[in-house]
Amino acid sequence: MKRSSIRRAVVPGIAALALTLSACGGGDAGQTSGGGGEGEAGGASGSVIVDGSSTVFPMSDAAAELLSEENPEVQTTVSESGTGGGFERFCNGETDISDASRPIEEDEIAACEENGIEYTELQVATDALTMVVNPDLDVDCLTVDQITALWGPDSTATNWNEIDPSFPDQEIALFGPGTDSGTYDYMANDVIGAESEATRSDYEASEDDNVIVQGVAGTEGGTGYFGYTYFEENADSLKALAIDNGEGCVEPSAETAQAGEYTPLARPLFIYVNNAKYNDNAATAEYVDFYIENLADIAEVGQFIPLSEDLYAETQANLEGIAG
Repeated sequence: MKRSSIRRAVVPGIAALALTLSACGGGDAGQTSGGGGEGEAGGASGSVIVDGSSTVFPMSDAAAELLSEENPEVQTTVSESGTGGGFERFCNGETDISDASRPIEEDEIAACEENGIEYTELQVATDALTMVVNPDLDVDCLTVDQITALWGPDSTATNWNEIDPSFPDQEIALFGPGTDSGTYDYMANDVIGAESEATRSDYEASEDDNVIVQGVAGTEGGTGYFGYTYFEENADSLKALAIDNGEGCVEPSAETAQAGEYTPLARPLFIYVNNAKYNDNAATAEYVDFYIENLADIAEVGQFIPLSEDLYAETQANLEGIAG
């Protein structure tokens, strides 16, 4: 989805959530365990720098805007240079927090270690990559091998019956995110597992999920993929495919994603926190504490699947461990 489209969706949700948090007193977000400056009212003050995944951006931006309602002296800058670009800045010590739509990789871990950056990984939500087709297409479930046959970098399939003889004699029309998207990276690396880190290139690419929806809905053999909550918004014009990872067809849903049943298309979303900056900068600590305290609401505003109770408890425990 284009960032402008996400912002239009998120801002009304932020306003509603701000009213809710205000009515509830905002919790204990001002009671941080980090050091650093204090504002005139005794709360934290200072700046926080966040960069990384465009997928996680709506959540981190919502957290920043909501916190500013409670404490305008915490000034948070949230950018979206992509997961890899975010980790590069983070491991150079340029940012306090890195948004990520995948776990940190070995070369990034090495870069952080080389620069003395100690960090904590906090899962903030779950996303379920959802394969969709035109509602009139007589296909309901794909195996992971069939996804690769459809989207793999070596695929030349042009008809659905080339993917499986039982599928209809219908021309394939592919719509998907561009190569700069973290969603594209996840499909290429974690679903297809291509050594080339790519999907096939002969498809209509767009960074705007609305274009993908319109393409699939308007083309009888159309298919594409994006996040589950965006499918929910367009369920009247699309059909979501179940996925068979060897144990039978599993429908995409919040429940199957949280339970780890919708594999390998369910993915965790993270923020990575620089431990030293959390402990030395009260503004960073206040932002992170507020983010995690209000995580379920922020995930909903960002249009992602909130964590299960067990995963949220794990995130809380990891946060508590930053300050020792």
